[in-house]
Amino acid sequence: MNKIAKDEEYNSIVSSILTTKEFSETMSHIKHHNSTRLNHLLKVSYYSYKISKYLRLDYEEVARAGLLHDFYLDSVSDQKNIKDKVLLYTMKHPQAAVENSKKFFTLTEKEEDIIRTHMFPVDVKVPKYAESWIVSLVDKSISTAEFGHKFGRQALEHANLYIIFLLNFMRIG
Repeated sequence: MNKIAKDEEYNSIVSSILTTKEFSETMSHIKHHNSTRLNHLLKVSYYSYKISKYLRLDYEEVARAGLLHDFYLDSVSDQKNIKDKVLLYTMKHPQAAVENSKKFFTLTEKEEDIIRTHMFPVDVKVPKYAESWIVSLVDKSISTAEFGHKFGRQALEHANLYIIFLLNFMRIG
């Protein structure tokens, strides 16, 4: 997280989101795997931003949308049964994140697509933009690594291999 704090360009892009009370206070209090949703959002946003910048894509929209991709206020832990939790998490939260983000921020069409499709292929909404694919893949990598802390080194090794594969694939393409 220290890299993120020191990256002035990245912080200038996302500062209007991070300084919004509804975003920062709410996201910092919701658990996500072994940390908070805010920490997860920052990691997904920052690494997606770095990859997009390297590939000369629209890294500003990626940074913003990556930060907002899980900005929904209905906590999965608030749900009564496992069926509701799974349904909310897999199918409903991307649209809820778009709607909630639009209450506080102006989104471009590409930012909406990034947020709405970040659960592909679990959700059937296919990303339209390269930037949407990047956020989706980085989200899967970060989530796998975060979840892996619960299950030890083997899961983390798989997550690292996935990230290496992703970066090498992007270099080839």
